[in-house]
Amino acid sequence: MTSPLSRRRLLVAGGATAAALALGGGAPAVAAGSGQGGADLVAAWNRTLLRILRTPGAQPATVHPTRSFAMLHTAVHDAVVAAGRAGRPALLAVDAPRSASPVAAAAQAAHDVLTGLYPAFAGALDAQLATDLATVPDGRAKTSGVLTGQRIARLIAARRANDGSGAIPPVLPPGTEPGRYRPTPPAFAPAVFTHWAAVTPFVLDRADRFRPGPYPPLTSAAYAEAVNEVARLGQDTSTARTADQTVQARFWAAPIWNYWNEIAQSVVLGAPSGLPTAARVFAELNLAFADAVIAFYDAKYHYRIWRPITAIRLADTDGNPATIGDPNWTSLGVTPADPAYPGAHSVIAQAGAEILRHEYGPCRDVTVTSEVLPGTVRAFGSFQDISDEAGTSRLFAGVHTRLDHNTGRRLGHDVAHAVLDA
Repeated sequence: MTSPLSRRRLLVAGGATAAALALGGGAPAVAAGSGQGGADLVAAWNRTLLRILRTPGAQPATVHPTRSFAMLHTAVHDAVVAAGRAGRPALLAVDAPRSASPVAAAAQAAHDVLTGLYPAFAGALDAQLATDLATVPDGRAKTSGVLTGQRIARLIAARRANDGSGAIPPVLPPGTEPGRYRPTPPAFAPAVFTHWAAVTPFVLDRADRFRPGPYPPLTSAAYAEAVNEVARLGQDTSTARTADQTVQARFWAAPIWNYWNEIAQSVVLGAPSGLPTAARVFAELNLAFADAVIAFYDAKYHYRIWRPITAIRLADTDGNPATIGDPNWTSLGVTPADPAYPGAHSVIAQAGAEILRHEYGPCRDVTVTSEVLPGTVRAFGSFQDISDEAGTSRLFAGVHTRLDHNTGRRLGHDVAHAVLDA
């Protein structure tokens, strides 16, 4: 899981280049099949979901967005497989007429899944579908493709209808013992997604299949080293953190699955990827993300480890003479409202690196633009380098320790390969 460090540089893009690279940056609609053998159709619907999720209030607060990504791309992939009669379905094997158009099937499946999840956006989704279907000649192939896409979308919706995602999250009592999670400043918000470990996985047989081993004892040298590192590098006023590490902490502060879907768009469209390949890559990627989120919430709420800001402020209570309490310590970034172990960024980033490396090889020049630092672009020479930086950025932000990062990498690796092996 390690790789030599390749060149990594900070770029500030301007003008048209910055606009083209910016996450969620209003790219024009692309007609289905107009280029890249239909891969652009998959990327266009992915962009549409990203735009929906970036709309305030569009996503239910207690439903994790990776579920929507997985439903969308599983439906697109399985519709393409059914209509094209090539490849293996991700979840659903259905019969389709030999004449069915894969483009029509994919577009209809994407439209129907997103319309079901986000009915308020039906008008825009209808318009995108009409644009896609206009590229397919009228006739039996188009009609059969539409019917195939509709059927796949219905089956996906039915399969996930009672998956536990609609449950009311139970309230997590604040921890009182050293090491136990409790709400963190400044908002002291209650823990989120406390129900998500009970959501039915898409591919894994159970949420705890790859549950990490126990957290090191608070009295151990490993714990002290990890806490002292983040105390030094993750504080808001740290002088030990470099300027570039500060940029990293801020650069990766948005939802990590959004970044990796944007990365996948650029990689898929920059390679000779046809519709079947693009559909498969996005399905694998987002099935891995959805199950990884279920898996890391299983681990987070099983162990309930306190966040660095709590660990550092209350270090005098941990029984470890190598840690020193600092009641005024504040992190550079805002701590998410859930336990620390394992680190979500590290899990998702490693899963993304494994999926894309499996299809495109380990070394590929990729530029990534941040949702929270517009116009700032970071360049990488491998998928692993992207994963490593995304994960360790949370240490520089002061919201995770290296223990969380290393364990998260292992969990992301395991989930991704389970999806690839399925």
